[in-house]
Amino acid sequence: MVHFADSLTFSGRKVVAAWASLPFPAFPGSSLPDILSAHQQEVPWKLLLSSWREQKVSCCFAQSVVLRGVCRERPSSSVGRQPRTPLHGCESPEEMLQHYLHTHFPGSFSTAHVLQQPCDTQPPFPQFFSPLLTRQGFLQDKALGHSSAGPNRAVQSIPMLAALQASPVLHELLLGLWQDLRARDVRRWSSFFTAGVEQDDFQQALEELRTLSQCYETGFGGDGSEDEADSD
Repeated sequence: MVHFADSLTFSGRKVVAAWASLPFPAFPGSSLPDILSAHQQEVPWKLLLSSWREQKVSCCFAQSVVLRGVCRERPSSSVGRQPRTPLHGCESPEEMLQHYLHTHFPGSFSTAHVLQQPCDTQPPFPQFFSPLLTRQGFLQDKALGHSSAGPNRAVQSIPMLAALQASPVLHELLLGLWQDLRARDVRRWSSFFTAGVEQDDFQQALEELRTLSQCYETGFGGDGSEDEADSD
């Protein structure tokens, strides 16, 4: 994972954030271009950090995205016809996903992989899924109700998407960590220095953390959070 993260970081950046869609929102029999076309306004995956507030993320520096368990084939009805969208005109699932990523994150370095095998969720995998999912993890029409997806019908597999991103989101996360640590008086924690940490080393690590957070800014001036922190 360290080497993989290194391949997505440059210009002083060292950290990537994990995102996922579990399960990936898809209906049975739907094609990949149809699924992606339904999410043109916002990508259907979320940051795996409970403390992060919900907001639209439309920029990243580099990313690697893997999609599993979604129909790879192009719909047979599209053969010989004019593609309805650029996504429907792509020749391979990887090209479709790559085109989608380029549309939402123009100018960023992106790699895309599509695997046919879904993610196995048979017991003892925790069954925290909506009752509106089929046993294969696909969405059902709400009109079907709970009759075909009751609590005794465990979800056996799901389509899912996972991504690692070096994005501006990490600026705020790292800066918040720096602010929290700077507010602590570590001199009151005798066990902290008993472990061999020196005060000068701790202060240097804090400055390196702040410098690292600045590597994820997208422009000059930021949002003013650092200036406010400096004026405290």
